[in-house]
Amino acid sequence: MGLDDDIAILAAAPVFEFFDSGALRLLTFAGEHIVLESGERLFARGDKADSGFVVLSGTIELTGQGGAPVLAGRSALIGRTALFAKGKRPTDAVATSSAEVMRISTQLMTRVLREFPDAAAAIYDWLAADLGELTHGLAKVRAKLADKRAG
Repeated sequence: MGLDDDIAILAAAPVFEFFDSGALRLLTFAGEHIVLESGERLFARGDKADSGFVVLSGTIELTGQGGAPVLAGRSALIGRTALFAKGKRPTDAVATSSAEVMRISTQLMTRVLREFPDAAAAIYDWLAADLGELTHGLAKVRAKLADKRAG
C-alpha cells in the first residue's frame, strides 16, 4: 500500500475522521506498521496499553473476558482509549488472516493534537458526547435496577 492508501484508511477510522490531510500525513509517516500472520497475537488482555491500532488490511479478532468475539477489519480502530491515556488491554487481539495494522502511540497522538488544535477540539467534543451517551445509558440501567428492587 502507498501513502495515499494509508491516509484514506486512516481518514475512514473513528477519531481520525476529524484530522485534516496534514495531520493524517504526519500519522502515516510516524505510525509504526506491523504485519501479522494468521493466528498471530497483536496483544493479550492485561498487557500495557500505550497505543491504538488502525487495521490497514486483514481482520483482527478481539476477545474479552466471557464476551463474544468481535472482528475488526479495514479502518477499524482498536484501543481508542489508549490513544489518549495509558492503561491495560481489556481484550486479546489475534489476526484471523494475514493483516497489517498501524500502531499509533499515546505520545504520537499527543504530538499530533498539539500541532493540530482544531482536530483536538473536534475530538474533545466527540468524546464528550460519547461519554454523555454512556452516562445516559447507565442512568437508565440504574433506574431499571432500582425499580426491580422496589417491586
